[in-house]
Amino acid sequence: MPEAPDNGVTATDYALTDKNKKALEFIEDVTSRPDQVQKQILTEILTQNATVEYLHRHGLSGHTDRETFKKLVPVVTYEDLHNDITRIANGDKSAILSSHPISEFLTSSGTSGGERKLMPTIDAELGRRSLLYSLLMPVMNQFVPGLDKGKGMYFLFIKSEAKTPGGLLARPVLTSYYKSSHFKERPYDPYTNYTSPNETILCPDSYQSMYSQMLCGLYLNKEVLRVGAVFASGFIRAIRFLEKHWSLLSRDIRTGSLNPVVTDPSVRESVMKMLKPDPNLADFIELECSKKSWQGIITRLWPNTKYVDVIVTGSMAQYIPTLDYYSNGLPLVCTMYASSECYFGVNLNPLCSPSEVAYTIIPTMAYFEFLPVHRTASGATIESEKGNSQLVDLADVKLGQEYELVVTTYAGLYRYRVGDILKVVGFKNKAPQFSFICRKNVALSIDSDKTDEVELHKAVENAVNHLVPFSATLTEYTSYADTTTIPGHYVIFWEVNESGSTPIPAWVFEDCCLTIEESLNSVYRQGRASDKSIGALEIKVVENGTFDKLMDFAISLGASINQYKTPRCVKYKPIVELLNAKVVSSYFSPKCPKWFPGHKQWTG
Repeated sequence: MPEAPDNGVTATDYALTDKNKKALEFIEDVTSRPDQVQKQILTEILTQNATVEYLHRHGLSGHTDRETFKKLVPVVTYEDLHNDITRIANGDKSAILSSHPISEFLTSSGTSGGERKLMPTIDAELGRRSLLYSLLMPVMNQFVPGLDKGKGMYFLFIKSEAKTPGGLLARPVLTSYYKSSHFKERPYDPYTNYTSPNETILCPDSYQSMYSQMLCGLYLNKEVLRVGAVFASGFIRAIRFLEKHWSLLSRDIRTGSLNPVVTDPSVRESVMKMLKPDPNLADFIELECSKKSWQGIITRLWPNTKYVDVIVTGSMAQYIPTLDYYSNGLPLVCTMYASSECYFGVNLNPLCSPSEVAYTIIPTMAYFEFLPVHRTASGATIESEKGNSQLVDLADVKLGQEYELVVTTYAGLYRYRVGDILKVVGFKNKAPQFSFICRKNVALSIDSDKTDEVELHKAVENAVNHLVPFSATLTEYTSYADTTTIPGHYVIFWEVNESGSTPIPAWVFEDCCLTIEESLNSVYRQGRASDKSIGALEIKVVENGTFDKLMDFAISLGASINQYKTPRCVKYKPIVELLNAKVVSSYFSPKCPKWFPGHKQWTG
């Protein structure tokens, strides 16, 4: 196998130039011979897991060649693996999917039956994920040199975790990484030199974590060369937090003390180690934050910032205008492509515009296959009639074609459909580069939540029951993700036919909002109730006849009157404006929906 960059460097033997050179040589090597590397990876995975029950069940019997693997092992979805994963979650320690012990489950933002999917992982995967992280800054350094001379201000958070009945942790992949020794005990590296002490990132209270991270970022403002969060939505939430709390934060900087609202002892200790009174900086922060306009606030408060490091592809693209406003048009950089199932690849041209982001799959991360798909005008995917037999390897994808990503991992996923739709837009040497098109079947998304049309429809059906006592019916509905508020929230447009004599009270519509939220999946409910990354759902009641006008508008744009059906989610700005112009009343969910860590069957 090609030699991966060595992560085990210390402060004394640190040679940044050599480290960068090795990382770039590694990328050059594996992208020059992707098929050879992929063949080796599959052989390694199948050799390592030759004795597992899942592969024996499909008749592989120790074979490690690609042809036999493709012939015998089916392409699967999460539902196909549900029974095996449930056995592991319940404590079965036999080699079901992996010959190595399953160390924990990584909870996916996708759901099955309304609950987060559980992705098995093994200890060795942490090293593989760390490898991908180690490639990011050597790539970035080619475009923005000197990043080792300052700090990164990143807003990073852990999320709640649960234990399965068998005692395994179930938690998001980033929480797993931040709590690992790979992150907590990382050797000195100028590229992972953050303004936030580890203790502030690992604080389980999201308010205390945000407050202390923002305070440290402001205090070290001149040292900050890059800013970011995982998702665009998370970074914008941080800016909104600053808008609400800048006076408290500047007071702490003025006095060199930490607001008593931060009670976590380890956070207080880590922040007070660096914090000294700085009245001049406090004056500067108060002057900038009290101005009427917050346009360019990032470059005003952190004047040496070179770029904003956030994911702005897929559903996060809706936040680009807001980021541009706050950052004065700084480059928006998407560095990597990853999921709970597997880490996939890196962006080798990080300063490109968000619409041109392309990820180069690193062929050592897993074994990759691609299922050709075609999409209708509405965005729905149509699979080839030949189905699974038409899957192609990484080296055989075609320029311009869209594919669904299928992975085989060291941790026990075999020919697993990830659900991401990618398009081949170029090549690095012989390795394809992909743009992320969409998550399959996702209608609404604000943060890490993913709501599809079927789930939304069931939730609306449940809510409509509240209208029955008032002899009212729902004529039609659609929805959109409103990101003009921070945090963003779901908006459902309702056209209601009221045939009863009693007007519908406001509290009934508010109950409808809450019922929809209670009916949505656990990722949405966690975002609302725990992470506070999603705002209260809103129902906007529109004039009667509004959806007829919507149909007329769609037909004027070329839709067929015979095939027209009301879209359950809208994104096109003129349509949203048409609907908003017809709103007669608006209602919000009065409280957060219920949510508990773990799956319903674990919590009773």
